[in-house]
Amino acid sequence: MKFVDRIDEQRRLHDALHGDHPSALVVVYGRRRLGKSTLIKKVLRDDDVYFMADNSESVQQRRLLAKALSYHLAGFDKVEYPDWESLFQQLNYRTTGHFTLCIDEFPFLVKVDSTLPSVLQKLIDTKALKYSILLCGSSQQMMQGLVLDAAEPLYGRADTIIQLTPIKIRFLQEILQSDAVATIEEYAVWGGVPRYWELRERELSLMEAVRYHILDVNGTLYEEPSRLFMDDLTQTTLSSTLLSLIGNGVNRLSEIAGKMGKPSTELSRPLGKLINLGFVERDIPFGESPRSTKRSIYKVADPFMNFFYHYVIPNRSLIALGRSEMVCRMIQSGLSDYVAACWEMLCRRAVSGNVIDGTIWNVAGRWWGSVSRDKSVELDIVAESQDKKRVLIGECKWTEGEYAERLFDDLKERARLCPFIKGRQVVYVLFLKRPAKDGITTNVFLPQDVINDEF
Repeated sequence: MKFVDRIDEQRRLHDALHGDHPSALVVVYGRRRLGKSTLIKKVLRDDDVYFMADNSESVQQRRLLAKALSYHLAGFDKVEYPDWESLFQQLNYRTTGHFTLCIDEFPFLVKVDSTLPSVLQKLIDTKALKYSILLCGSSQQMMQGLVLDAAEPLYGRADTIIQLTPIKIRFLQEILQSDAVATIEEYAVWGGVPRYWELRERELSLMEAVRYHILDVNGTLYEEPSRLFMDDLTQTTLSSTLLSLIGNGVNRLSEIAGKMGKPSTELSRPLGKLINLGFVERDIPFGESPRSTKRSIYKVADPFMNFFYHYVIPNRSLIALGRSEMVCRMIQSGLSDYVAACWEMLCRRAVSGNVIDGTIWNVAGRWWGSVSRDKSVELDIVAESQDKKRVLIGECKWTEGEYAERLFDDLKERARLCPFIKGRQVVYVLFLKRPAKDGITTNVFLPQDVINDEF
């Protein structure tokens, strides 16, 4: 698969590592499969040193690192280094020209020797470091803690910190060369993770890729969530249970607690961890305070994880029996409804911070609640202008043959009693899977508009 996006990240890494300053500490982190190592290798030069850490003991890791450094400094591996301090001090002594030492999967080293960050702190604080250090890792909690926790030795030492996030959907369309509708469907399964795109690209169709890589006990992604949890979570069983419930429609904290037979207070912390790691998101009605509202619902934030827990976990017995074709038929029969939820998320993301009807809109959300004693309303998209004088209200449809005029009338009727529109100008918009059958195009947006992120 060709390398796409990451333009800003490449520029920042290049400026930090190859600028005029003699040395720098650079930190790159993010969940597995996002292409951290690939990004780094795009920026490193021939005389830089790349080292991939593993789970072996510190003494063996030092031998392996010394071997990697020996290609840059002849004979560097001929000495047995008793500790990390002696290795890094000798490296600094031997260095004559600037280069970058990249240590990938740095958390593996820290797990077996917690003194390593202090060793690096001491070296950096001498102000005599002759080379740059790039630390990379998939354990998001550990990497964040090492550089962002004021109690940690490396706090405040990093010159550049880059957290990699999933790639935007328009690059998936570039990779697959697919039409807009098909790209939305693909994204609802694979999300913005480059490694998943690479696996998808090898197969002829979406369902063939799903069958081969996900719905097979030997598939590359069959145990993917477990691998992701191992980097950051100790209670993997609890995390998997939470995602399984949320991915199958148990979205309120009280309902989740009831299904698990636990008090709600015991779930706040594990849910918070899953939110911080980007696996779960907390959704609250537009305009309400995250601190005081009691109307939160939880969703699986990552499309691939949502697909996995929605379709794979409930059908693992069938998959183990080799009945993946049956599971594929289930997926195909309900795919439109499943994709609709991802379509809503993409539409809200596209509205946020964008210009529609000549106005820049703040972060978009949903709204649900009672507008009278016997009537409740749900709105897919609500956003307010930066000056708070206008409010945008939108409807998302992932169905065929819609009439825009009817949808606009229904949207206006549902919104007219909502408390947040009083005294504001309202802009109504539709996001449709296909062009409206009645030909209306004003404030009607289609999948390609959302993918392009332009209106």
